[in-house]
Amino acid sequence: MNAYRTVTLPDGRQLEYLVEGNPDGVPMVLHHGTPGSAVSFPRAAEAAAERDLALVLYSRAGYGGSSPDPGRTVAGIATDIAALLDSLGHDEFLSLGWSGGGPHSLACAALLPERCRAAATGAGVAPFDTGGELDFLAGMGPENVEEFTAALAGREALEPLLKREAEKLTGVTPEEVAEALGGLVSPVDKAYATGEFAARMLASFTHGCEGGIEGWAEDDLAFTLDWGFALHEITVPVAIWQGAEDRMVPFAHGQWLARHVQGARAHLYDDEGHLSLWSKLDSVFDDLKDMAGL
Repeated sequence: MNAYRTVTLPDGRQLEYLVEGNPDGVPMVLHHGTPGSAVSFPRAAEAAAERDLALVLYSRAGYGGSSPDPGRTVAGIATDIAALLDSLGHDEFLSLGWSGGGPHSLACAALLPERCRAAATGAGVAPFDTGGELDFLAGMGPENVEEFTAALAGREALEPLLKREAEKLTGVTPEEVAEALGGLVSPVDKAYATGEFAARMLASFTHGCEGGIEGWAEDDLAFTLDWGFALHEITVPVAIWQGAEDRMVPFAHGQWLARHVQGARAHLYDDEGHLSLWSKLDSVFDDLKDMAGL
């Protein structure tokens, strides 16, 4: 059973979180995908413990047991994470964001440079407005094209779509997850979305949407707006991990981020997808520790 804790943030909101791995180690904050939430992650917890890291999993505003924060921006996560770290008694941390968590990991690198020792994104989305350098929707599965098109149209168009998707995604078994994701998963991802991994992914979706789709909607809206910080001003070591078989967040997003985050380490794979990239988890952890000099 998940041993959830909560911290009261400066504005009075509640943020839920879990700590796994080595609780006395350097914190590694894991920013979950969209949709998602903090649920136990035994595979990552084991890898963290082996490296003397405390795996800190939290639910972004509006997901799971975390209070909503209407109108939030990607940049706003820095205040939440700073408060969470303060409550844990830690000054420094590592940051890892997957998929929709990627921008939030970069926000920590940009806005908490005195505390964030190193950051990474795995299959992370790039900014929507890149001045024409990146076609944000190109290469995405049809479900994501529809979702972001609705987000651009506004909350009234987005919310009904997300409610339908949440009902579909949370109404399946782990064995049905890959099929439920439809055109968002490539063959390599379908093959990976089995067993414990599929069960955890479903649990993350389900807990994240227990109170509705507020967190999911706020994520989508925030991704299409200005993130609130400049990528080129990041001074913290950053790594970008992406696979060419990704139909949720296309390969071009990772390539663009690798070019625009100064000094970023690019780990770009021809044969990995959005989900199968998790097979690199040990290497991601080792790389973060190496960048941080730990």
